[in-house]
Amino acid sequence: MSRFLERLSQGPPVVADGGMGALLTSVVPGLRCPEEANLRAPESVLEVHLNFIRAGAELIETNSFGANRAKLGRHFLADETEAINAAAVRVAREAREVSGREVFIAGSIGPLGDVELRGLDPAELVAEQARILEGRGVDLFMVETFFELDALETALAAVRSVSSLPVVALLTFDADGETLAGVTPEEAATRLRPLGLAAFGANHGAGPAAALSALARMQAQGDAALAALPNVGLASMSGQRIVFPHATPAYFGEFAARAQELGARLIGGCCGTTPSQIEAIRAAVDEKRRPTGSFLVEQREEATQPAAAKTETQLATLLRNGEFVVSVQVDPPLGANPEALIETARAVRDSGRAQFVDVNDNPRARARMSGIMASVAIERFTGVETIPHLTPRDMTITGLESILLGAHAEGVRNILAVTGDPPEAGDYPGTGAVYDVDAIGLVELIARLNAGEDWHGRAIDAPTSFFPGVAVNPTADDLGLEEERFHRKIAAGARFAMTQILFDLEPLEAFRERLGGWPVPVLVGVWPIRTTETLIRVHNEVPGIVVPEHVQERYRAAGADARAVGLEVGRELIAGARELAHGVYVMAPFRQPLNVVELLPEI
Repeated sequence: MSRFLERLSQGPPVVADGGMGALLTSVVPGLRCPEEANLRAPESVLEVHLNFIRAGAELIETNSFGANRAKLGRHFLADETEAINAAAVRVAREAREVSGREVFIAGSIGPLGDVELRGLDPAELVAEQARILEGRGVDLFMVETFFELDALETALAAVRSVSSLPVVALLTFDADGETLAGVTPEEAATRLRPLGLAAFGANHGAGPAAALSALARMQAQGDAALAALPNVGLASMSGQRIVFPHATPAYFGEFAARAQELGARLIGGCCGTTPSQIEAIRAAVDEKRRPTGSFLVEQREEATQPAAAKTETQLATLLRNGEFVVSVQVDPPLGANPEALIETARAVRDSGRAQFVDVNDNPRARARMSGIMASVAIERFTGVETIPHLTPRDMTITGLESILLGAHAEGVRNILAVTGDPPEAGDYPGTGAVYDVDAIGLVELIARLNAGEDWHGRAIDAPTSFFPGVAVNPTADDLGLEEERFHRKIAAGARFAMTQILFDLEPLEAFRERLGGWPVPVLVGVWPIRTTETLIRVHNEVPGIVVPEHVQERYRAAGADARAVGLEVGRELIAGARELAHGVYVMAPFRQPLNVVELLPEI
């Protein structure tokens, strides 16, 4: 048995150190990552180690959490992988020698992120780092801050493939007692217990209370050596600085007392914890302090309320009944005044010729009023059901979930998931896009919300009842790719589709035949363009829109009567769409949206 395993099984819990990375970045300016300090400022790393040892830490972690080749490569430090990891152990060993105390050195290994998407093997990356750390003299490994069990198990196997040293495995839990990937403490305990780990438990996360809640639920699954090394709490930004809440040493002393009671054999801290908090943990452990009740560890209760009743949208009902659907497409305002938009929606409603208004989401990547919020205003003030477009271009997954849940609370149910125009076309050239997911991923997100869970599989209070749609382009340059993506959108959960603007129905019919029939109801895009100049510009400058030569010639031949040709082409498309599709959406005239009403009697 190793010296560390002997110590872990006997006597009081082992006290670990606190947050290395946050302290280093606060004292060493200009670091590309905290691990770079091993080479650039080893004296600072040494001082942090010594301060934790003086505070009572019996275990210190090497400054190597993100020192795998992939993460270092993002900072152009991949060639320094061996040097940075070797220096991490060397400085930790020097701190032990300087202190003159019996201190265990744990080789810190963190998660690797999306390396598989970049063609890298996570197991090879972890094995490389573990091999270097053991070769320089660590006593054990801390494989920590994971939120996916599969990724954690891959990392553990990689460490075991090159080393027989003890391993501690840690996941990070939020205030609701789940990881970002939806892993519960019960699931973690069940999967990790058979792996022969020195200990497993929680680190990082939402703070001491969240870690204790996770430990309580792990303990309920059976005996095991547990570990708790939480953050001070959730961090925030103040300008360019990361700021942590002020958790007093007394608070951490109470945390340590409660952790001991729950069976923790390894207790320490993570981001934001300083030697002051570790000193308080040391005192609580040495005194065998009993908790006073400051931490009330909440047990998870199963929801007893019935899920919200799902209601079908008017759009879903009409499409299901085979009725022809007509929507009017509008752009949200460039400012904060929705009056013109609401007036247009009222005109559409009062005409009796269209059932819906669909609202673009920052078309041409220009910053406008949110299409979702504009739709909320339309439904609230006019009663017209909307079909807001939503692009993942401008929001993270968290932002998408947030705005979708808000829209649902306001009664908006139809959502058209679109890729969106590239940011280069918009108001702020040079800015980037978010695209945590593409349009297919956005449909998957909506489907998960409808199933009662978020993107990471965590339960929400009740399932949503969105009716999701997607875009499809029968005139795409690469029809094979368009067909493939359309099928993927349907598989993800799309329930209807809206085409790109069309000026001829022949591509629509050909695409339908290519698919072997429509897998979901389809609405055809119609734009009765009023001038030849606009038509030519749209054909040449707007991505995805194709105006056939015979339509261009009709406009040219009409001369000053181009507007009449636009109306005529629009009527022909709508009539044809009744035979080939399930409805249409008509674009409102640019700058004169109220004039859309004069088009509707022609429908």
